[in-house]
Amino acid sequence: MSPVLTPFPLLQRIKFRDAGTLLGLLLIGGVFAVLSPTFLTAPNLLNVLQQSSINACIALGMTLVIISGGIDLSVGPVAALTAVLGASMMVAGVPFGLAVAGALCIGMLCGFINGALIAWGGLQPFIVTLGGLSLYRALALIFTGGQPIFGLPDGFRALTNGTLAGVPNPVVIVAVLAICAWVILNKTPLGEYFMAVGGNPEAARIAGVPVTLTKLAAYMISGLMAAVAAMILIGRLGAAEPTMGTLWELDAIAASAIGGASLMGGRGSIIGTLIGCVILGTLRNGLTLLNVQAFYQLLATGIIIIVAMLIDKATSGK
Repeated sequence: MSPVLTPFPLLQRIKFRDAGTLLGLLLIGGVFAVLSPTFLTAPNLLNVLQQSSINACIALGMTLVIISGGIDLSVGPVAALTAVLGASMMVAGVPFGLAVAGALCIGMLCGFINGALIAWGGLQPFIVTLGGLSLYRALALIFTGGQPIFGLPDGFRALTNGTLAGVPNPVVIVAVLAICAWVILNKTPLGEYFMAVGGNPEAARIAGVPVTLTKLAAYMISGLMAAVAAMILIGRLGAAEPTMGTLWELDAIAASAIGGASLMGGRGSIIGTLIGCVILGTLRNGLTLLNVQAFYQLLATGIIIIVAMLIDKATSGK
């Protein structure tokens, strides 16, 4: 076994944690099923998945960043910037396929800038991405003058609002991305590098892991996922707002943490992150059906995150 392969006990602990997270989702769903007769209806369950798709897309990229020992607070503003630039290209007459590709490249460029400052500049991820949060938001506002962009092509909107075999396309897109992320993390050397760099970057460097390129890859994937989430949302809304994406980073971090990703790096799960996203979506949907006010929803979310962290602490053996 190479020195950067994930240890077998860690894999077992991740699977155990995923099972526990799934049990938590089932318990929460069971409670809402008893309290609200409409919760378990097919349209509502599809609505939960569709509402969770944006956060899931962001959280997939965030999970890889967290596993590699970093954090990305700029994903919301990156989404806003890619949304307004992509929308402006479509409105200007650029075919929406090329406009979407351009927006995705812009998201990756933002991630590259973050990763370069961290990997090559030696700056702390929290500080770099906190600065990026303000920088990318300001660029989106300056570019649009603070005004939304309307008039997106019907073909683009049909793609993001359509269904495949009755399943909303955003859910299908996130499912495909999740499979790709799972393969990267569990079946490729890059996934091993993420784990190794997050666990002990100095040891990983000595073992021959390209630490700098690994960090760059993590942040570029995070920027790409933010851009995909932005394209999904503007297609659903029919407009691109420079203020969109507010607090998306916190929801993504919460979903990753609930799903078992260690904020110290070196440990995380794609499946767990997806379950964490659905837990947050289920919680908000169920409380809305029960007419619970929004600030109580925030309270419940905060409690779940804290409990998840306590469970992680108890099961990590540290």
